[in-house]
Amino acid sequence: MKRLPVLACVTFALFSNFSSAAQNSTAAPVRPKILGVARIDLRTDNLAAARKFYGAILGFDTLDQSPDTSVAIFKINDHQYVDVTPNLTDPKQDRLIRIAFETADAEQLRAYLAGQGIKVPDHTSQADGNLSFGLTDPDGHDVEFVQYLPGSLEGRNVGKHMPATRVSDRMIHVGFVVNDRAAEDHFYGDILGFHSIWHGGMKDDQTDWVDMRVPDGTDWLEYMLNVHNPDPRTLGVMHHLALGVPSVAKGFEIVTARGYKGEKPQIGRDGKWQLNLYDPNYTRVELMEPKPVQKPCCSPMLQ
Repeated sequence: MKRLPVLACVTFALFSNFSSAAQNSTAAPVRPKILGVARIDLRTDNLAAARKFYGAILGFDTLDQSPDTSVAIFKINDHQYVDVTPNLTDPKQDRLIRIAFETADAEQLRAYLAGQGIKVPDHTSQADGNLSFGLTDPDGHDVEFVQYLPGSLEGRNVGKHMPATRVSDRMIHVGFVVNDRAAEDHFYGDILGFHSIWHGGMKDDQTDWVDMRVPDGTDWLEYMLNVHNPDPRTLGVMHHLALGVPSVAKGFEIVTARGYKGEKPQIGRDGKWQLNLYDPNYTRVELMEPKPVQKPCCSPMLQ
């Protein structure tokens, strides 16, 4: 076999390395990890009543202890929060402001989405001490992706504000109304890597809910389908958050002892024990056990 001269070999190797580097420099960004639900932002017209519900009844502490603060940040754990803002000015206004997911790299995720043709800001924000950016999903919901940093408000309070009074230490899912499932599936599924772990409905032959798990964690986003012209109370049922508990019966006992009056625990169509609670502005807060005690309707539940 005829060999290339040494100089030619070196030149060829350098050219190959240069070509590979050029290709890598222009390669589309890879999606970084999306770890779970980070936050849900809600509106209220009575911050004092919201503090009583999320604080006194559910047992969550706030990062800012001042009752005059315009936003109450209720801490579930070091990575999950419920933010309540007193800017509900119209009884018909949606109580849900936005949901947020935690990512391992906000700037890389922003660049990845831009490369997928999704409209995103030109750069990530550092206004609150974390790296984050927001967008509007295909169904019109405001969604944020956040990367927690040590110097942020959340970072400075790691390990703090998590009292034993918490009825739960984990937000396992959030839900909102979806009108165009195909468009949402493309965005959350095809682009972001969420995947369905269960779907079900009020009847066995229809789908009213689809659970879409984050790609790199155990939390999920729940599509609420077949909802038409909801009033504020119905919308509060649909735009909800769920807190994981080892025992719904124990959770019911705790909130009842703290003065809450409402529905009793029940087994849902997914076969799990759950308890529906409602904040002062109708937003549903669901206590849910991790595993079904009965066979789920409609489809297998993936673990």
